[in-house]
Amino acid sequence: MTLKRFKNLIFFVCFTAVTFGFAQEKQKITVEYSGNTSTAPDIEDGALVFLRDKSQQVHFIHKGVNVWCDKAIYYEDQDYLEAFSNVIMKQGDTINMVAKYVEYSGKTQLAFARGDVVLTEPQSTLKTDTLHFDRVKQQAYYNTGGTVVRDSSGTITSKIGRYYMAASKYQFVKDVVLVNPQYTLNTERLDFFTENGHAYLFGPSTITGETSKVYCERGFYDTNNNVGNFQRNARIDYDNRTVEGDSLYFDRNKSFASATNNITVTDTLNKSIVRGHYAEVWRAKDSVFITKRAVAITVQEQDSVYIHADTLMITGKEPNRITRAFYNVKLFKSNMAGKADSIHVDHKKGLTQLINLSKFSSTDAFATKRKPVLWNVGNQMTGDTIHLISNVVTEKLDSLKVFENAFIVSKDTLSEDGYNQIKGKRLIGLFRDNELYNVDIIKNAEVIYYLRNDKNELVGIDKSKSGSINIQIENKEIVETRFILQTDAELFPESEFPKNGRRLRGFDWRGEERPLSVEDLFKDDPPLNLPIIKGLDDYVPSEEFIDDTVTERIEEAGKAVPKKENKAARNLPKPTTALPLSKTDSIAPIQQVKKTLKTNAPNALTKEAKEEVKKVVEKEDK
Repeated sequence: MTLKRFKNLIFFVCFTAVTFGFAQEKQKITVEYSGNTSTAPDIEDGALVFLRDKSQQVHFIHKGVNVWCDKAIYYEDQDYLEAFSNVIMKQGDTINMVAKYVEYSGKTQLAFARGDVVLTEPQSTLKTDTLHFDRVKQQAYYNTGGTVVRDSSGTITSKIGRYYMAASKYQFVKDVVLVNPQYTLNTERLDFFTENGHAYLFGPSTITGETSKVYCERGFYDTNNNVGNFQRNARIDYDNRTVEGDSLYFDRNKSFASATNNITVTDTLNKSIVRGHYAEVWRAKDSVFITKRAVAITVQEQDSVYIHADTLMITGKEPNRITRAFYNVKLFKSNMAGKADSIHVDHKKGLTQLINLSKFSSTDAFATKRKPVLWNVGNQMTGDTIHLISNVVTEKLDSLKVFENAFIVSKDTLSEDGYNQIKGKRLIGLFRDNELYNVDIIKNAEVIYYLRNDKNELVGIDKSKSGSINIQIENKEIVETRFILQTDAELFPESEFPKNGRRLRGFDWRGEERPLSVEDLFKDDPPLNLPIIKGLDDYVPSEEFIDDTVTERIEEAGKAVPKKENKAARNLPKPTTALPLSKTDSIAPIQQVKKTLKTNAPNALTKEAKEEVKKVVEKEDK
């Protein structure tokens, strides 16, 4: 081959490639089957009318899309097709659309369908009255209401919807409702992926089932596996229990929920509230686990009871409910406070047990600090285990039991370092109107008591031993003490009472540990480090279906027929000017509105609409 012939061959190959590429780009709609072809006086010059015959429908092809119909009008100069009656539009093996009427531009590749429109893809079926389809961006759009059916997820309806074919994603806006046999989801915007059933919620949203209701303003829900995560004013209602927190996780199949940061669990039936920063709730077991500065509040008409611990567990259905508190537990109400390593509450019996850690021996440095302690009015009571019994009907304290090493201490307010002390093996106390009025010290009782006359003058210091002691209390003061089987008793003047004998063995005044308010329950807690919850990004409105790039395609199509109506600009959807879903979403929509005001698209806002939107923009700018 000569050099000249080789150069000619290269030129031919390059010219052929360029010519072929140009032809492909300018490819027009072609007729695959025409049926009966004619012209009509009531249509434009050059337009052809195609009618199906008895054998099959009219068939057109354009860049991988097939269109079948009973009747068609083709405008060759604009490469524009109108299809009538039993229209089928198919793209590849995945997208299939049927409608009563379809318009399609070969120049812009925009389609408009009207009348019982059904768009089918492998995972879902969309039904609407009117549908816009952009083949370049591979998007379908409706704004007259539509319904999407996905077998495993349910049926979704909305006022506005868009389908992104490349991502297999629907975006539903305004009056969005997903109906599933197990629940109904309502939201303002829903991004839904058909392949995996993942749903992203924006704006006030609820998921209502037979036994639960979820509310959030941002959220994710896996419709295939019935699990979700929710933020921003998130709340789950279980029967008579409400769970609130910065972030909530929900598993419908297991009837399980967990919450993170600033959690409140409210039980309206039992008038109780539990707070903390991590919680787990099992509906079937009617149980709550909560930690990180956990506090349980039993709401009472006159005086609520607060229990704070590292970890709280509330289990069992009413009336067989049990509350367990672990590690450094503190109890507070207006006339009573307590501390223990653990607390166990049997709500059916009205029994509250303050328990010591058995693993600590008596020689352990922490054993004294961990020993349960109870303060009532001015009295401090300690022992290895303390039981409080309440009347479950009146919710008032009924009795008190201290097992092993019972010790009562009250400060003598008129002396510098004097303490009234009573100790014994066990203690039983009785309450009236939540105040202690009778105390029995059983076995090996010992007393040190500062006796005073009516003028509060110190008469002497009584030191006694007895088998048992009964004490009567009125107006928070001891009015009578009865010694049973007394073995030793002596009254000392203060000056003669030895200082080293003024404390009974086991004396431990812990008044500085007493919580005097709800806030005091938390004063010894270590610093709280909470995880950062990101959640979904703020709501950003989608670009308009007819954006600047689509407008350019439409304008370019109209240049071919400058003196005729640009059919590619027909039946375009009006731009949306959606307002923010919440205060936090206010910036992005306003920017979108400003952009809309600048557009020169054929479907731009009317003059009156522009003026109205300008007012909104100016108000937001201020």
